Amino acid sequence: MKLENRIQLDLLREQCQEKRNKEVCKILVCGGTGCLAGGSDKIFDKLCELTADMDHVEVKFGAEIAHGNRVGVKKSGCHGFCEMGPLVRIEPYNYLYLKVKLEDCEEIFEKTVCHGEPVTRLMYKQDDEVYQTQEEIPFYAKQTRLVLKNCGHIDAEHIEDALAVGAYESFEKAVFEMTPEAVIKTITDSNLRGRGGAGFQTGRKWSQVAGQKEKIRYVVCNGDEGDPGAFMDRSIMEGDPHRMIEGMMIAAYAVQAQEGYIYVRAEYPLAVSRLRTAIRQAEELGILGDNILGTGFSFHLHINRGAGAFVCGEGSALTASIEGKRGMPRVKPPRTVEKGLFEKPTVLNNVETYANVPMIIKNGAEWYVGIGTPESPGTKAFALTGNVNNTGLIEVPMGITLREIIYDIGGGIRDGKKFKAVQIGGPSGGCLTEAQLDSKMDFDSLTKIGAMIGSGGLVVMDENTCMVEVARFFMNFTQRESCGKCVPCREGTKRMLEILERIVAGDGREGDIEELEELADMIENTALCGLGKSAPKPVISTIQAFREEYEEHIRDKKCRAGICANLRNYKIDPEKCKGCSKCARNCPVGAITGKIKSPYVIDSEKCIKCGACLDNCSFGAVYTE
Repeated sequence: MKLENRIQLDLLREQCQEKRNKEVCKILVCGGTGCLAGGSDKIFDKLCELTADMDHVEVKFGAEIAHGNRVGVKKSGCHGFCEMGPLVRIEPYNYLYLKVKLEDCEEIFEKTVCHGEPVTRLMYKQDDEVYQTQEEIPFYAKQTRLVLKNCGHIDAEHIEDALAVGAYESFEKAVFEMTPEAVIKTITDSNLRGRGGAGFQTGRKWSQVAGQKEKIRYVVCNGDEGDPGAFMDRSIMEGDPHRMIEGMMIAAYAVQAQEGYIYVRAEYPLAVSRLRTAIRQAEELGILGDNILGTGFSFHLHINRGAGAFVCGEGSALTASIEGKRGMPRVKPPRTVEKGLFEKPTVLNNVETYANVPMIIKNGAEWYVGIGTPESPGTKAFALTGNVNNTGLIEVPMGITLREIIYDIGGGIRDGKKFKAVQIGGPSGGCLTEAQLDSKMDFDSLTKIGAMIGSGGLVVMDENTCMVEVARFFMNFTQRESCGKCVPCREGTKRMLEILERIVAGDGREGDIEELEELADMIENTALCGLGKSAPKPVISTIQAFREEYEEHIRDKKCRAGICANLRNYKIDPEKCKGCSKCARNCPVGAITGKIKSPYVIDSEKCIKCGACLDNCSFGAVYTE
C-alpha cells in the first residue's frame, strides 16, 4: 500500500505503535556485525524455534505483563557493548544478557520468556553487584544515546518497528510545516557540525548548495568509514537505517534535490543489505520516490558500494568513485557544494551527521545547542577499542573529558595496567597522553592540542605499547592507502615508513627523528588533499610526546615495551633456571649453552630474537629487557 497523504502516514504509525505495544515479550537478538561473528544468527534461529507456537497461546509472564500473549523475536542492530557479545535483550524487563551461547537459549526461554525470571549468570557483574537492566550498566549509564537511541531496541529489518518509534516524523514536519529555507535555518541555528572529521557547519554547507544557480542538485552520504578501529557509521546503517535515510530526505528537501547516493564500503555487506531493505520498504509505502505523500516533492535513493579505499572518504574522491572513475582527490576550488557529483552542486555529509538531522527538526535548534558545548553542540559516537575493559560503541555529549570516557565508561585499563596513550581520529589523528586525559572531546579543544576527532575512533594503549611501532602501523596504513596522485603524499609517506621500519628493526641512526619531522612538515604543507596533509599526524604526535622512546630505539637499540622483536634482549634468570636444557634444545641457532641441572646462558651475539626460549621455558626463567 502506497501512502498518499499525511493522514495515512499518521494512521499507519498508530497501527505500528499499537502492534508494537501488543508484543508483550520482545526478544531482541543483536544482529550487529560483531555479534553475528559470535553466532548471534544461530541464537536468533533457536529462539525463533522455541517461541514458534506462542503467537496465539497464553503464556504466563508475571503480574506486570498479564495482558496479551504475543512473543516477538527480532534481529536488532548493534547494542554497542561489543566486548560482551553476543547480546540478547528481553523486553519489557529490559534484561540484557551478555556473551550468550546457543546452549543458553533454552534457559532464557524457560526462565525469562515463560516466567519473567532473570538469568543472572548472563548479566553484567562488577564488584559482586549484578546489573539486570541495560540502563543500569555503567557502560551505558554514563552515555547520552541520541543518535544510537534505537540501535539494539528495534527490528532493523522492518520499517514498521522504525515507524512505531517515530521514524519519518521529522520529514513529515519539514515538508508539511516548514519551507526549505526554514529547514536550513534550523540546522544552521543548531550549529550541527559534520561528524566525518572536519567539523564543518552543516547548515552553512546546505545553504551554499541551495544558493547555487544550477537547479540539478544531489545529496550524498559518506558511509565509507575507512579508519581502522572505527565502526560508528556501520552500526547506524545496520541498526537504524531509516534515521539516516530520513536525514538525507530532509537535506534533499532543504536544497531541493531529487537524487541521493549512499556510498558504502563493500566490506559492510550487512549494512548494504539493511539499507537496501529500508529503501525498498520506504518506496513500497510511498515515503520514498515520486510525489512523496502527495507533496509534489520527489526523492530517489541509490546505493553505491566502494572498494574500501581509504582515500574515497575524501569528498572529491568519493564523488569520482560514484561516477565510475578512479577515486582520487582533485584540486579545489571548485568545491563539492559548487561542483560535486556529476559536476552539480552536492550536499555531502557522513552517516552520523544525517542521523542527527531528524531529532534537530523534531525538537528544535534550541534543544540541540543545550547539549554538549556552544561551539560543538550535540553528541558524538566513538568506537572505543584497545586496552580498555569495556570496548564497544559509545555516544557521549561533546565536551566530555577523555578521562570520563576511558575510566567511567570504558571501565579503566585492562588487567590493571597503566594508561599510556590513546590514538584518536584514526590514521589522520594524533596520540593523546596521560597529561591530556582531562582534555575536552570537542572539535576546537582537540585542534588546540594538535589532535582531531576524525571519524571517532578511540584506540586506548597501555604501558606495554611501543609508540614507535604505533606510528609505524598507522604510517604503513596511510602509505598503502595513498592514491598516489600527488608526490608529497606518495613519496613522502613512503620515505617516512622506510625510516620507521628501519628504527623498529634496530637499524635506526642519528638524524632519523629530524628527517621524520622534516618530511612530515613537507607533506602537511604540500599534499593535495586533507587526508594527505594529516598523514604524518600519528608520527609527529608520538615524537612530541614520546621522543625518548624513539631515541632509545635508535641509540640504545632498546624497546622498553618489548614489542620490537629485533630490539629484545633475551636473558635467563639463574635463580629460576632449573637446568632442564629445554631452551637450548629448542634454540634454532645454538645460542644457548650450559650444563644439565645448572643455569643456562644466552649468547646475545648469536641470538636471532625468535623467542623460542621464552615460549618453551616452563619455569619463567627466560625474560626480555
